[in-house]
Amino acid sequence: MIGLVNYAREPYSVELRELPIPEIGEEDVLLEVQAAAVCGSDLHQYCGKQSWHVNYPVILGHEFCGVVLKLGDRVAIFEEGDRVVSETAALLPSDSAFIRQGLYNLDPKRLGFGYGVDGAMAPFVKVPARCLHHVPASLAPEEAALTEPCCVAYNAVCGNSHVRPGDMVVVIGPGPIGLLCAAIAKLAGAGHLVVIGTAADAKRLEVAKRIGADTVLGAQGEDITEWFKTFGDGYGADLVIDAAGVSASLKVALDIVRPAGQITKVGWGPGPLNFSLDQLVQKAVTLQGSYSHNWVIWEKVLALLSSGKIDLKPILGRVSPLSEWRETFEEMHSGAIVKGVLKP
Repeated sequence: MIGLVNYAREPYSVELRELPIPEIGEEDVLLEVQAAAVCGSDLHQYCGKQSWHVNYPVILGHEFCGVVLKLGDRVAIFEEGDRVVSETAALLPSDSAFIRQGLYNLDPKRLGFGYGVDGAMAPFVKVPARCLHHVPASLAPEEAALTEPCCVAYNAVCGNSHVRPGDMVVVIGPGPIGLLCAAIAKLAGAGHLVVIGTAADAKRLEVAKRIGADTVLGAQGEDITEWFKTFGDGYGADLVIDAAGVSASLKVALDIVRPAGQITKVGWGPGPLNFSLDQLVQKAVTLQGSYSHNWVIWEKVLALLSSGKIDLKPILGRVSPLSEWRETFEEMHSGAIVKGVLKP
């Protein structure tokens, strides 16, 4: 089979390679991959700028759906031909205390597809059966492949944040996760939804309007902090979701959140902060991180997707064969599209 391999830390060390079809264990399934979405973390690895350990060489891809082709001897709840999506926690320590709490996504020893073990940007992938969820018949493969980022967003907005109907919610960073956070915040009852980007995000901010943002800021060089001082009662936002992926965006969040408000950081930013956190204390703000997802979240998100309550059409910009991976990566990296999906 031909797979997309990240083979070294140096930038652009990604290429198509001839690879063997994976051999499965007794608790695994072999999936025929129908669609694999490109994540920002795939782009970080492509550019050699990731802040996590990668087991090179590795097949990229952790957002995917497929059809069960072969079952391990101890797999009983799936059948050949089932359409499924997969969670990302490919390997977990058997003695994990976090598994017992249902928080296996937070175990520091977990290994995920696409960096720790081989992922799904290939015709076939080996997946533990415990990771799988059935896909409703109404969900197209290219949409089903986006279940994983929807789960990241759902956990950030509904799991680790508190949104009440009428709350002012702000999302910093109109990338795929940020836009999905905005869509879910709207579902959760956000009264006034603001999405903040930069001049380079002009196209993505237009997408934000299509998914329900009441206000978009940043494309015209607006003074963000001043805008919040003059909007509504002038105290700022009830909830700020920091999905920008740069640590400096936390300073913006602290400037615009209202006293006793909440900041949830879901974007990765390895750079130092270089500013005081005194506002966190003075405003008595709750600062919360959000990472990954678990079983219950996947089931809820699949229900939302199958019912059409989460509309992925504004976000899905390109569906291409695996051979066009480079064009897809570059279009996402440049901001020409929000999300690309590859079909191996």
